[in-house]
Amino acid sequence: MFKGAFSIWKRDMLVLRRSLFSELVAVVASPLTFYLAFGFGLKGYIANVEGVPYTVFMAPGLITMTAVSAAFDESAWSMWFHRKVQRTIEAYRVTPITVYDIVIGKIISGFTQGALKGVAVATVIFLLTGVRFDPAHLAGYLAFIALGSMVFSCAGTVCGTLMDKPETIGKVQAVVIMPLIFLSGVFFPVSSYPEAMRAAVMAIPTTALFEGSRRALLAGSFDGGLIAILAVTALIAFTVTVAIFNRKMAE
Repeated sequence: MFKGAFSIWKRDMLVLRRSLFSELVAVVASPLTFYLAFGFGLKGYIANVEGVPYTVFMAPGLITMTAVSAAFDESAWSMWFHRKVQRTIEAYRVTPITVYDIVIGKIISGFTQGALKGVAVATVIFLLTGVRFDPAHLAGYLAFIALGSMVFSCAGTVCGTLMDKPETIGKVQAVVIMPLIFLSGVFFPVSSYPEAMRAAVMAIPTTALFEGSRRALLAGSFDGGLIAILAVTALIAFTVTVAIFNRKMAE
């Protein structure tokens, strides 16, 4: 059933293998800079946040940010490159590979790249600091990461499908993706928002992702409401992505 999707994933992994080391080194730089600048630079000015040191509070958000950002980047740029440069998408028209195969393959590729890069960032944070997590909490955390990667992979696939200019994808990252990430509780708790705004902020899928994954990793708690928001968003994102891509393939 997923043979076509596996073929797409395998192709993306072969491409990644050629530059895996440089990709991992590059991806560590940004979150590590944030961690050192905010975690240590502001350490003396910020007390414990939600009962844990600020450096510990930040760590899950930075790992999650790395994973989902990588999922978006992989899906958006690889789809754009396949469509506009290599014309691979044109070749798919005469193969048994379906639209579902392509979208699912891109989602799996996005999750795989996100997981690899998230592990790289986590490893560096663990080596440089005293941050540690209970391995028993990983299952719940990975559930949020999987759904979050699916949402961001779908968003990236849509961008790579609809946008003809690479700079337009960059603008979407700067104007939409990064604000959604930064305002969803990576560096501060959602409780910092005014009470009147809190319920609306918690309903935003990216807030559900970062808040839920942090709770899962630090406390081992699995918030059913937050995972439900993320699951519904992922389902809608997948449906919309398939419809958009199918229409583009038909042109």
